[in-house]
Amino acid sequence: MSLSNRRRWRILRDYAIGWTLAFVFLSIVRGEGTEELGSLKFDLASSLILSVTMGPIMGLVSGCSEILIEERIYRRISIQKLLLLRLLYTFVFLIFLTFLAYFTYQFYFGTEVNLVTFAFDKGSFAIYFYVISVDFLMGLLRQVNLMLGTGNLGKLLRARFYTPKEEERIFMFLDLQSSTQLAERFGHIKYSMFIQDCFNDLGVVIEHDAEIYQYVGDEAVLSWKLKNGIRKQNCIKAFFRFKQQIESREEYYQSTYGSIPFFKAGLHGGMVTATEVGKYKKEIAYHGDPINTAARIQGLCNTFEQELLISEDLMKMMAQNGFTFTKMGDMPLRGKEKEVSVYAVKES
Repeated sequence: MSLSNRRRWRILRDYAIGWTLAFVFLSIVRGEGTEELGSLKFDLASSLILSVTMGPIMGLVSGCSEILIEERIYRRISIQKLLLLRLLYTFVFLIFLTFLAYFTYQFYFGTEVNLVTFAFDKGSFAIYFYVISVDFLMGLLRQVNLMLGTGNLGKLLRARFYTPKEEERIFMFLDLQSSTQLAERFGHIKYSMFIQDCFNDLGVVIEHDAEIYQYVGDEAVLSWKLKNGIRKQNCIKAFFRFKQQIESREEYYQSTYGSIPFFKAGLHGGMVTATEVGKYKKEIAYHGDPINTAARIQGLCNTFEQELLISEDLMKMMAQNGFTFTKMGDMPLRGKEKEVSVYAVKES
């Protein structure tokens, strides 16, 4: 299964679990020590049966809509149209919920109540409000997860990096070339839109197990666990996949901005410290010499007129088929006592 498909399945899984837990919570609150106001009486046992049946179905529907919005709609329409679409989705979602709940209840227990009476029964609007709130909360959690990076929200909640831990990781520093000239030519707003498009296209690197660690101005920092980065040359292939994505949209960039983005990158890996930082804005940060070295290797790209440079130490850890590695020399890097052997990487 490709990484993009695995990502979609993770979204569907999370939404299915989330909706099931939400319905189970509602069942416990409404079914233990309370009495239904409507014509249909749900005891705790019957309510739990409905919850574990409807939860996964609602989760799949909700998860599919989130995938569709993220991959096909978001940033392709105006914010006004996006909000209108969300409102329409909520309305359709509630109608689907009503049909699903009615026919699920009919399947398990049977009832003489018709669909309209069921939909407008006493207490139904409180459930609708609960469903809308859960849908909003799950969407919000999804956005927080995207802002922190995949999996990092769970790590923060589990306090996994409350105390620093060592990890072997690979880092790639990606830098947009001629950024100062582009900013002067475009102006701030258009330049920001240009960067947005570039970093949206950068999303293809997840196909090669990359984690987007940071955006710093016109620079992006990618990271891999060491074993994931060297497996199938993922850390190198991610760069050329991003380059391919940019090339496939040359016509768009040329017509919209009159310029095609060009990035250069530096790669290095080693032992770093991962820790939770910040009091009022938390994130997981990495500290260590490999990060500084990767940044300085990237800084040599202009010197050697190369688009991708990699340290010899990292190069030796992975297979070298499919790419040509050319030694640029043993370079003294600022802040390091030992020289670092640097290689240029090109597709064979």
